[in-house]
Amino acid sequence: MKDNLFKLYESDLLRQTTGDTLRPGGFSLTDLGVKSCGFSSGARVLDVGCGNGATVERLVSLYDLQAIGVDPSEGLLESGKMKNPDLNLVLGRGEDLPFPDDHMDGVFAECALSVMFELDKVIQEIFRVLKPGGLLVINDVYARNPDGLKPLQELNLDSCLRRALPKEQLINQLVEQGFNIVSWSDHTNLLTQLTVNLIMTHGSMTEFWLKSSSCSVDPILAQAAIKQAKMGYFQLIAKRI
Repeated sequence: MKDNLFKLYESDLLRQTTGDTLRPGGFSLTDLGVKSCGFSSGARVLDVGCGNGATVERLVSLYDLQAIGVDPSEGLLESGKMKNPDLNLVLGRGEDLPFPDDHMDGVFAECALSVMFELDKVIQEIFRVLKPGGLLVINDVYARNPDGLKPLQELNLDSCLRRALPKEQLINQLVEQGFNIVSWSDHTNLLTQLTVNLIMTHGSMTEFWLKSSSCSVDPILAQAAIKQAKMGYFQLIAKRI
């Protein structure tokens, strides 16, 4: 599953629709997060699950931040380095971040936590590398109907949707690890628009699932499970105590 998931994001299948951000809304929530957090020029900010470094490049060029990206995909990191050799991109996983304690003013996790296999460990690592008072910005999918998650989780689906969490569960995990929740905002409209764009690009969501999954997933079942879970999209900002 891990390798299959990398292949989805390393391929051009999503990029045809989303561009290099590979997520709903492009940079809209990235920009909102920066402005909401009020990072000062030169602040050290980490992008967990940075892909090819699109967010890192934006944080550096537009906001004058010392942005660093970490990702487990050598292919995506190499692609980012080819486009911009000056980007600070590091090979690594969210469960074992290669940075010292109390090092970052901020951390971004954009469509990243929902593809992590040890979420508690990732949250612990983010807490560790953040300075006291540092801010975490999460933009990701979530299940608005937690009771509908089981059919989705049972599918061998190469997508972040399979590991989406209910709002309450994610908040509880963050609070248990020592974060204060600063804000939560729903942006499901961005996910809806992405669905429309995918249909325009690939002809139908059935075609997209057939192309995107290397496993034998019935696209009809996939769409039914996603509908039952009532998938949403959100931004959460939390502060390390």
